[in-house]
Amino acid sequence: MIEKLYLPDIIGKGYGEFWRFKGRYKVVKGSRASKKSSTQALKVIVEMIQNPHINWLVVRKTERTLRDSCFAQLKWAIRRLKVEPYFKCTTSPLEIIYEPTGQKILFRGLDDPLKVTSITVDVGGLCRLWVEEAYEITSEDAFNRLDESIRGQLPEGMYHQVVLTFNPWSDRHWLKKRFFDEPSPNVLAMTTNYLCNEFLSESDLVLFEEMKKNPRRYAVAGKGEWGVVDGLVYDDWEERAFDWREVTKKPSVRSAFGLDFGFTNDPSALFCGLVDTEAREIYVFDEMYQRGMSNEDIIEKITEMGYSKERIKADSADPKSIAYLRKNGLRNVRGAKKGPDSVRAGISLIRGYKIIIHPRCVKFITEISNYVWDKDKFDNMINKPIDDFNHLMDAMRYALEEFDGRKGVSVLM
Repeated sequence: MIEKLYLPDIIGKGYGEFWRFKGRYKVVKGSRASKKSSTQALKVIVEMIQNPHINWLVVRKTERTLRDSCFAQLKWAIRRLKVEPYFKCTTSPLEIIYEPTGQKILFRGLDDPLKVTSITVDVGGLCRLWVEEAYEITSEDAFNRLDESIRGQLPEGMYHQVVLTFNPWSDRHWLKKRFFDEPSPNVLAMTTNYLCNEFLSESDLVLFEEMKKNPRRYAVAGKGEWGVVDGLVYDDWEERAFDWREVTKKPSVRSAFGLDFGFTNDPSALFCGLVDTEAREIYVFDEMYQRGMSNEDIIEKITEMGYSKERIKADSADPKSIAYLRKNGLRNVRGAKKGPDSVRAGISLIRGYKIIIHPRCVKFITEISNYVWDKDKFDNMINKPIDDFNHLMDAMRYALEEFDGRKGVSVLM
């Protein structure tokens, strides 16, 4: 027998309207630690237990990000609700089954459209969709095709619903105009932030207090406000699917890898690119972007990605880590050049190229969409980028120092 729990104690404050709303779209933009994803995960599990007709489709832009995000979050919700005996969680295929009825939570990435459009369920209806990190979906048409997959006849009293959760990095995103600028009774568009999360520890709150020193970042990552993007550092770029194997067939193409170190607050980031020195194009084909990585984790991940033998330029501000990586498997890691003008020179070199980004590089797209020139106290732009959205941007700069932008040729040794 399922143990009786008092849901308000588990969910906490700030999400009453979200929990009760029955319109087509529930859209939640919020800061970090605002409970948006954990609350949605709890809602998914509770709805399945309460209604035998409900099945969920959980989507992110790329399938490979689902296991460590939504899938893990839903397993947490199952444990939090103390209903583990009733759910079966599998990784091959990636799905969760409510065993008393056979209802399912299915997981898909938009990088394989056929898998999204051909979904069927054996029990009940596919009437719920959760799009996590919806900001990553840069094409409104792609969302529309996904939205159309949630349809069909339902029993009386049932309804279809699409839930979108995301961090509001840029006010230029289609999500703002579609759901926040044009009010509709069929849409619940809400903003949440860490202040409604009573489950945060004192150390968590200290991080947000520190974040206030960077007002622009605090406005978005702290208060959940839309980020205002003005003065992009790199504006000659596009998102486009490509086969990296075909790109490497050109004799003018060389690989370029860069590594930026992080740990608690900042991620460790690996840039994986191909540089066409004749066409003046940079192809971004893969990435690593993760917080809390030890040097051992970095070695394991880069090896797992298949890049352990590549020549990687890393942040030379951390020579001890570089030495460790070299000694323990990444023998071709080298420190990048540093100097008083290295950032500006590196940016100038890269701005001479067109940047083509594979859709699966979602973190790179987020950073380059928000990497802007800083401003002085009079709100005038200065010739220096902001110290934010710069982890993959720095890694790209380290990787590209191997190329002579003036001559258009590689200087790889």
